[in-house]
Amino acid sequence: MPTGSIVVGGPFNSGIPAGRETWNYDTAPPEIAARAKTIGTVCERRGVPLPAAALQFPLAHPAVAAVIPGPRDVAEFADNLKLLQLPIPPALWADLRAEKLLHPDAPTPR
Repeated sequence: MPTGSIVVGGPFNSGIPAGRETWNYDTAPPEIAARAKTIGTVCERRGVPLPAAALQFPLAHPAVAAVIPGPRDVAEFADNLKLLQLPIPPALWADLRAEKLLHPDAPTPR
C-alpha cells in the first residue's frame, strides 16, 4: 500500500476514546465500553490520556497521511493539537499488545 494514501476521519469513532459514551454515532454497546475502559486503564498506568493514544495510533500506519478528529470548536482544536504532540512511551503500545488490545502486527508510533 502506498505511503500517505489514507486520511483517518474518525479517530474518536464518535466519542468513546474521547471519554464520551458514543460509538458509531450511537450509545456504545457494553462490550465496546468495557474494552475502551480497559484500554483507558492501560493508558492511565503509563500516564497517557486515551484520546492522545487514539489520535496518534493511526498515524503509525504507513498508509495514513493524516487524522481529522473533528473538533467542535477552537478549544477542542487546541486540545487535539496538544494530544497529538504529547510524548507517548513505546511501552504503552507493548502493554496494549501484551493485554491483547492491539493486533500483534499493528504498526505503532515510535
